[in-house]
This record gives sequence, C-alpha cells and structure tokens, in this order.
Amino acid sequence: MTQRFSTDVLIIGGGAAGLAAALHIAPHARVTVLSKGGMESAATHWAQGGVAAVADPEDSAEAHILDTLTAGAGLCDSAIVSDSINAATKVITQLSTWGVQFDREDNEYHLTREGGHSFRRVFHVADTTGKAISETLTQRVLDDPRIELLTDRVAIDLINLNKLGRHPNRCAGAYVLNRSTGHVEVFQARFVILATGGASKVYLYTSNPDGSTGDGIAMAWRAGCRIANMEFNQFHPTCLYHPHAKSYLVSEAVRGEGGVLRLADGTRFMEKFDHRAELAPRDIVARAIDHEMKRLGADCVYLDISHRPSAFIESHFPTIAEHCRQFGIDMVREPIPVVPAAHYTCGGVLVDGHGSTDIPGLYAIGEVSCTGLHGANRLASNSLLECLVFAQKTASHIQRNLASPIVEVTVPHWDESQVTDSDEDVVIAHNWDELRRFMWDYVGIVRTDKRLQRAQRRIDLLKQEVHEYYSHYRVTNDLIELRNLIHVAELIVRSALARPESRGLHFNLDHPDTLERAEDTILFPGSLDRLDVLRPVG
Repeated sequence: MTQRFSTDVLIIGGGAAGLAAALHIAPHARVTVLSKGGMESAATHWAQGGVAAVADPEDSAEAHILDTLTAGAGLCDSAIVSDSINAATKVITQLSTWGVQFDREDNEYHLTREGGHSFRRVFHVADTTGKAISETLTQRVLDDPRIELLTDRVAIDLINLNKLGRHPNRCAGAYVLNRSTGHVEVFQARFVILATGGASKVYLYTSNPDGSTGDGIAMAWRAGCRIANMEFNQFHPTCLYHPHAKSYLVSEAVRGEGGVLRLADGTRFMEKFDHRAELAPRDIVARAIDHEMKRLGADCVYLDISHRPSAFIESHFPTIAEHCRQFGIDMVREPIPVVPAAHYTCGGVLVDGHGSTDIPGLYAIGEVSCTGLHGANRLASNSLLECLVFAQKTASHIQRNLASPIVEVTVPHWDESQVTDSDEDVVIAHNWDELRRFMWDYVGIVRTDKRLQRAQRRIDLLKQEVHEYYSHYRVTNDLIELRNLIHVAELIVRSALARPESRGLHFNLDHPDTLERAEDTILFPGSLDRLDVLRPVG
C-alpha cells in the first residue's frame, strides 16, 4: 500500500525560496519540505552573484526600479517591481538575522556592480553568495523542530481534487517518488508551495544543476495553471569553456569589477554592440558573444580581468580562481575562455502578488513562477531578491488562511499494480539528449520561425513515443524528468511562436523589430496536449 504523509504546508523545493518560506510559516503551522537531491542540488547553492538592494547613498530605490524596468523591456509589472525593490533592505536585514554574513570593507557592506545596474548595489559573500545563503537557511530549517525536511524526493504530479472528481478545484498535495526506495508516496496538505526552480536543463549547455528540469512548471501546467512568458530564457554570457567544466558559471561580478571581453587576438568587441559595453544586460552580451563566435567560427571568446591586482582577484573571486586553476587556467595572469549557457527561466507559473496560482491552495515562488518582476529579461541579482520577497508574501498569505475550514478528503493511492520495470533505459537517455540538443540548436539565443517549427515537430514525435511506450513502465527519476522536459520544451516553443517580434531575451531573425505594445504570452490549460501518460490513481 502507498505510504502516506500529512502536513499543513507542503513545500516542494529546497532552495532559497522554499527554505525561507518554511522558516516564515513554521511558527504557525506544520511544514514539510521536499528536496529533489541533497541541499546542494538546488540552484541557490550555485548562485555566485548576490542579492540586489540599495545601500549606496548616491543610489536610490527609484534607480533600481528603473534599471529593472529597462532590463525587462516593457513586460515588467511595475507594482510588483516597486514592492519587491522597496522590500530589499528588509530582505538583507532578515538574511543577516538568520546568520548570512555579507562581505564588508572598512565596517561597510562591500557592494559590487553587475550588468544592467547603474550603481553598485549587489550584496555578496565573495563569489559564493548562493552557497552561503543555502547553508545558512538549511541549518536554520534543520534546527527547527516544526519543519520536516525530506531529501531524495522528486514530485510526480500535483493532486488537484477537481481532476479526481472529489471536490471543487483545489490542490491537496502531491504524488512523490522516493528515489531511495523507488516507491511512490502520497503527501496530503492544506497548502502546497512550488519552489522547484527553473527549467534550463531543457538546453544542452546550462549553468544550472542537473535537477533544473522544469518540474514545477510542468506539474502546474498539467494540474490546470496558466503559464506565462516561457520564451524568455536567459543565457548567461560567461560560462567557462572547457570540455570537462560542465558549463561552470563565471560570475557577472567579474565584468562588474572591470573584466573585459576579448576575441582570440585580444580585440575588445562589446563597444560595437552597446554603449555600456561589458556592463550591458545579459541578453545583449550573450547575443554579442554568439554573433562574434558565429562570425569567426570561434569556439569561445575570452573574459580578461588580469589587469586588476592579483590580491584583488584572489580576494573577490577565490572560488572561480581555484576552479579555473583546476583546468590549467590562471585568471590572475590570463583571460578565461567563456561561452554563453542557459541560465535562468524568466517565465513560469503565473501568480499574483501573494504567489497564488490559478488553483486554490497552490502557490509558486522563485524561479518556477512568473511574478512580473523580470519581464522579458531578468536584471542580475534580482532573482534571490524575488525568492526571499515572495517567500515572505506567500507565508503571510497562508498564515491568514490557516483558520479556514479544513476539508476532509481521502486522496487516492498510486496504482503500481499494472506496471513493470523498464528494460530500455537507454531510450530514455537518448530522448533526453535529443531533446536538449535540438532545443539548443533551434530554440537558443537566436531563433527563426523555421527553427521553432522544426523543434515543435520533434517535440510531437517525442510526446507520441512517451505516450505509446513509457506508460507501461514503473516511474523513475529519469522518466519523470523527461516527461517534464518535453512539457517545458513545448511551452517554450509555443510561446516563442506566439511572439512575432524580438524583445528582451527572445530574438527572432524573422521578426527583428520590437512591437509598440508589450504583451505577456499566456498559455491557458487545455490549449496543448498535456501528455498525461503516467500511472492512473486507484
């Protein structure tokens, strides 16, 4: 019989958004947090940059707001932008209270500057800010007896009572694969928060950890939520180029502290593309690098900060410097070979100002969501800010609703009686690789209508194969992720085809101009086949 768990609030995801929400909610309700792998598997752990917040006396919230709106290319929700940025100082204070020790110089916070920012306003912990935040929040969660933290769990599907014919539209938990035992568990909850991160693993080259397979976006879509702006995929301009480096991210702060981009012959090129040169927003820098690499047939370009003092480089970028040395590159004395890689999903599950989705009882926070903060392009270091602002907003909304009547309902168990173990895992691996390769080739930094249509035809074939073949096999981590990646890929392609212009992170050679009116791309439930092929419930 399926093992069952019950809690007040189920949080799916163990990054900054999920952990912060758990800490806010714990004084008021029972909380269960599910992490896909260990705590280091969340994208937060690998974030090098920092948290954007105004502290420089010459800076202002108005300037931060303007930079965010400018980067977002007309698609930001101005109210959300204003609320989030005006809450940034409280976020820094809360993180400090929890134990995050941001870098200081002369008893003042050391602020760095990143692309798109008009001032230094990025709070950081050397070049491992995400790791510092993740480790601090994880320890706080582990120390809190009101929070249950379970690792090695990958969610399969959300439980929408309406779809089960049991109750009006409401989320009541999730079916979850315990990767250690191989069995499916039922987690029933009054409220569910998706904090599963983004979907950049849909691309062949990405700075993200392996678990960034768009699970929350795909699950919310299947459950009946609207999905918005999935065509806006941010490619980080500078990931270490080395056959064994797995697209290791070289922080934007390197450019913020004076790093310049060069061709193999030493020539700088960013001034040709934008007056801000290396400090232009990421989409501009990534397209410029892509253009130069294709023009020259080059494998990479080079990021050079060797003109700065060696002590400065070692103190500000110790982790990056050490990682480069592992591959025979000394960034103190020579430029770093770099290429763009998929980095951040600006679209996602459509939510309101509290993180609420279209389904009562279901929330989405962090990269899985589309709040309106990022618009068509995320301003650097606004992502951790969004995670922490919406963790608090969602926690407060849930707290206000805890007194609502509890609806007693029995959630069906997961039926594993009619399935067998797969003897063709190689096919799953092949399909995973095929999907990520054509997404990189056809739906990458620069797109065309023909490339997008080619990608859609291949998605259709993969959907058919999954439907016909895999529905007879027991669910595995790879099968769950493949299914989610297929959904995410289709959401991205359909969204890109629906935007006949170039705006922000979406650049289409067939539609190079930007339309006068900016509109979100919103996909409604039922507008696409949602590939419901896994186990029926009993």
